[in-house]
Amino acid sequence: MKSKTPLLSLIGAGPGDAELITVKAIRAIGVAHVVLYDALVNVELLSYMSPGAKAIFVGKRFGCHALSQQEINHLIVDYALSYGHVARLKGGDPFVFGRAQEEMEAAHCNGIAVEVIPGISSAVAVPAAQGIPLTCRGMAESFWVTTGTTRSGDISADIRLAAQSSATVVILMAMNKLETIMDIFSANGKNETPVAVIQNGTTEKEKIITGTVKDIFFRVQRENMSNPSVIVVGEVVKLHHDWLQQLSKTTVSNTASLSQPAYTIK
Repeated sequence: MKSKTPLLSLIGAGPGDAELITVKAIRAIGVAHVVLYDALVNVELLSYMSPGAKAIFVGKRFGCHALSQQEINHLIVDYALSYGHVARLKGGDPFVFGRAQEEMEAAHCNGIAVEVIPGISSAVAVPAAQGIPLTCRGMAESFWVTTGTTRSGDISADIRLAAQSSATVVILMAMNKLETIMDIFSANGKNETPVAVIQNGTTEKEKIITGTVKDIFFRVQRENMSNPSVIVVGEVVKLHHDWLQQLSKTTVSNTASLSQPAYTIK
């Protein structure tokens, strides 16, 4: 076993695709003695662990709580003091609805050093992977990223503010409140505003449904979609269709080029 100097690495694992993780994150996983990983983390990333290191599943996603946050904090402290380097692997970015601050404070209160390794947030990467930019000149000058519900289970007050803006709105952890959230947008004159719901973004199980504020809930219900999903509300969702068309043309073009010899033997 390597040095037992206590250290907590708060690591962003990215949006789901195992290749969408940073080199620095991979290096940290490779030298950690213990890896505590969330439900949204691609388990392929555990292959970067060093032989003999411990992998501990701690759940933590909406509707899936293997351990409470306080229990996870205790595990971080106990493992860091006993084993040394603990890697806390979180889906997306650890500081975007990842409760990383609470874990950092628990470590600091027990004299444990902390390093933060940012990750690619699903709020940005999942729409991008479907050809949906969050900003676009002449269409969207800014974007909101908000949670659907607060700790108490109520709809975030920021949803009501976001619904009044012309910005793209990205909502996380909100599938169980989708109908009510869309009612808020509708009450602000956004009935015809395009909406996309992307489930399991950037993974092999990725699924996307598009519609408008007035009908997206019924479309999602029909397809039986659930968490983990990213909801995008805004005019930029229209660009998904353009992206699909370009993707189709590229696929046809590539197929045609593969059918032709790259060179001629004389």
